[in-house]
Amino acid sequence: MTSLRAESLEPIPGWALRERQLIDAMNEAAPVYARRYTREDGSFIWRDRWPGMDGSDDGYESYHNWPLFYAIGGSDQIHNLSRFYWNAVTKQFTSYGQIYREFDAYYDWMHHGESSIFFYYFGLADAMSEPDRSRALRFASFYTGDDAEAQNWDAQKKMIRSPITGSRGPRFENSFEDWETHRAILADYPVPFDDLDVPTRAVARPGSGETVRIADWTDDAVYRVILEALNRRQMRCDVPLNLASTSLVSHAFILTGDPKYRAWVVDYLEAWADRIRRNDGICPDNVGPSGEIGETMDGKWWGGYYGWRWPHGFQTIIEPLTIAAMNAALLTGDLSYLDIPRGQLDRIIDLGRLVDGRLLVPHRHTDDGWTSYRPLRPHHAAQIWYMSQDERDRRRLESLPEVQSDWLEVEPGRGKGDDIHFGPWYCYLNGRKPDYPQRILEAQYAEVLRRMDLIRDDHADPQTIDVHHWQDRNPVHTEGLLQLAHGGPQIVYHGGLLHVALRYYDADRRRPGLPGDVGALVTSLDGQSVGFTLVNTSPVHERTVIVQAGAFAEHAFTSVDGRGTAESPWLRVELPPGRSIAVRAGTKRYCNAPSYRGPWV
Repeated sequence: MTSLRAESLEPIPGWALRERQLIDAMNEAAPVYARRYTREDGSFIWRDRWPGMDGSDDGYESYHNWPLFYAIGGSDQIHNLSRFYWNAVTKQFTSYGQIYREFDAYYDWMHHGESSIFFYYFGLADAMSEPDRSRALRFASFYTGDDAEAQNWDAQKKMIRSPITGSRGPRFENSFEDWETHRAILADYPVPFDDLDVPTRAVARPGSGETVRIADWTDDAVYRVILEALNRRQMRCDVPLNLASTSLVSHAFILTGDPKYRAWVVDYLEAWADRIRRNDGICPDNVGPSGEIGETMDGKWWGGYYGWRWPHGFQTIIEPLTIAAMNAALLTGDLSYLDIPRGQLDRIIDLGRLVDGRLLVPHRHTDDGWTSYRPLRPHHAAQIWYMSQDERDRRRLESLPEVQSDWLEVEPGRGKGDDIHFGPWYCYLNGRKPDYPQRILEAQYAEVLRRMDLIRDDHADPQTIDVHHWQDRNPVHTEGLLQLAHGGPQIVYHGGLLHVALRYYDADRRRPGLPGDVGALVTSLDGQSVGFTLVNTSPVHERTVIVQAGAFAEHAFTSVDGRGTAESPWLRVELPPGRSIAVRAGTKRYCNAPSYRGPWV
C-alpha cells in the first residue's frame, strides 16, 4: 500500500481535541452505565417473566453501537464488554422465551433488524472471532432455506412465507399471548382493517390532516377479533418489511465471500422489483402463499402487515426497499439497484400536493385511497444520494422542502437511531456549515453528560420499567464520529449495514479504529475522491494509521493529492507527535467484493 508521512506542525485544531475528548468520555461512561443496570452475570436487573414475542430487540438495542464504537476507536474494554452483554441479553431473553438458538424465535423484520445491528457490528470489530462467524452462517441459513427447522424461505416463489419468522420458522398463526406486552402500544395505532366488527373511536392525527379509527387492543374481546383477522389475512404473506433480512445474508457474504449469499440477496430483491412492476410501479404490501399480490386481501395490494395501511405506511415500505437495494449494490457493485427505492420515492412525490407552499405526500393507502398527507422525511432520499453520489439524487433530495428547514439544525440529543443530524452534516460537506464539526461534537458530549445524570438520578422500580428504559440511557453515540472521521451517515436503523467512505486501523496494535491520540476529519466527498485530515494530538507518541476505502474495502484508492498510486483499498499514514496531514485521495468506488478481512487478513 502507498505510505505517507505527516510533516506539518500546526496548532492542534479544536475538532481533533474534541473528538478525542468524546471518545475518552464514552470509554469511561459505558461501563458505569452497564454496571448500574445489570447483575454480575450481565443480565438486566428486571422482572423474572416477560411473555409474548416482543422485547429482546430492546435488550440488544441497549448496547447495539458498542462494537461499532470500538471499531471507530473505542477501548478494548468496550469491545470485550459488548460481547459479554450480547451473550447476557441472549441468555436472559432465551429464559423469557423470545430467543431460541440464539436468535429471535419469531417476530417481524422491523424488530429483527433492530436486534441484528448489534450482531452485524461484530464483523467490523473482529471478523475472525468465533463463535460469531458460525452464528452468522447459522442465522443466515434460517432465511436461505438451508436450515431444516427454520423453513422461512420458499425458493420456488422467491418469497419469505410469513411476516412473522425466526429461528423456529414461519409463524402462520399468532397466539393470544404473542402480543401480550405490546397491546397497550397497538391500541394507539389505527385499527388494521376498516371492516372489523369492533368498537372504534376517531382520532385526529396532528400534521397529517387525517382522522383514523383506533380500537382498544387491551379489551380481550376486541383483541380476539383483531387477532383472528390478522391471522387469516396477513400471516401467510410475504411483505416488504422482510427485505431487511437481506442484511443478515449480506453479512454472511461479507464474512465468507460465498456467492450463494449474494445470489440470494439479489434474487429476493429482484422478486420484489417484479412485484412492483406487476403493480403499476407501486410496491404492494402483501403477496399471498401462491405468489399472487392481494391473494389473502380480496385482491387489494394494500392492507398487509406493516404495510401501506397499518400501522405506519410509507416508512415501512421505503425503508426495507432502501436497505435491500443498498445491500445489493454493495455486494454486486451495481448501483442501478438503487432505482428500486428511487422509483417509490418519485411515485410518492408525484402523488403529493402543495399546501401553503409546502409539499405534502401521502403516507398511507386505505380502502378510500391515498391519505395521511404530510411532509416526506428526507432520510431515505439522503441515504440513496450518499451511496450513489449521483447528481439526480442530490436534486431529488434538495427538492424536498424539509431540506430547507429544521432538518438542517444541530439538535440536542441523539434519537433512537442516533441519526438526527444528516441534514447539517450534508450542509457541512457543501460548505454551508463550516462550524458543524465543533457543534456536533459539543452536542454529543453534552448528551453523554445528560445521560449520565439520568443514570445517577434513576430511582425507577426495575419491576415496572419498560424495555426501552436502558437504551434511552446508553451513553455511547456514534453519529458525529461516523460523519466527521469516516465520512458517512449512521446506518438505516431498522437493520441496515454501514456505508462510509473511510475506515481506520491502528497499525501498531493491529486492531480496527483510530489509534490513541489521533483525530480524523473528512473535509470533502464526491463520486471520484475523498478529502481528509489526520492529526496526532500527542506531544510524545508517534502513531501509524491505515486508512481503508469503504466500510468493507469495497472501494480503492487510485491517487493521492493528484499523483497516481497502485490501486489499493489501503493507505498507510505515519503521524509523528503533534503532526497533521491533509490528503485528497482519488477513489474507484464499488470495485471490490466487500469483505471484513481488513489489511492483515
